[in-house]
Amino acid sequence: MTDAITDDARQALLSNGWTLVEGRDAIHKTYVFANFVEAFGFMTRSALWAEKLNHHPEWSNVYKTVDVTLTTHDTGGLSVLDAKLAAKMDALAGA
Repeated sequence: MTDAITDDARQALLSNGWTLVEGRDAIHKTYVFANFVEAFGFMTRSALWAEKLNHHPEWSNVYKTVDVTLTTHDTGGLSVLDAKLAAKMDALAGA
């Protein structure tokens, strides 16, 4: 089982533009790119990391916008995997 996220790690995510999802122990962020190709490229690179971590986002894409929600279903809320994937996605997006 994956370890739950620490309060410090939770605060770090929120200071990097992630927001808490109402009614869930989850975080959300919207990434906006210049065009569809950049958005899809971000999703492709993120998907490779998600596979490496064996941790998959809830996400959607409309044109140049990618909405991402992260939570760990096995732990019933945020875990260290969410923090790792969020940091990797931020880096891939140049955020």
